[in-house]
Amino acid sequence: MTRRAPLPGAAELFRTTAARPARTEEVPPGPARTGSGRRKHDAKITVYLSDDELLALEQARLALRAEHGIAVDRGRVVREAVAVVLADLDRRGADSVLVQRLGEESAG
Repeated sequence: MTRRAPLPGAAELFRTTAARPARTEEVPPGPARTGSGRRKHDAKITVYLSDDELLALEQARLALRAEHGIAVDRGRVVREAVAVVLADLDRRGADSVLVQRLGEESAG
């Protein structure tokens, strides 16, 4: 049995590498928070999702690929989402989406 290094798929070979301009209406300005992208990560957490949340995440990943030509894995989508929410918290504090949503959840 020979052991071969895994080869990249077509999506990795032909993906665009040019930076896309940020949409200011969707990404809150503030401290430079971005997802860590494709690199080795030293820390790991386990997050449990409902079936619906996992399906929505996978559908978002597929939409990024089909509609926008962005081929990423679910982890990258999650890291970017975390970066956006934390930047919003840094910038807006009590008015941030995170505080509003978690406040509603704990009040209800």
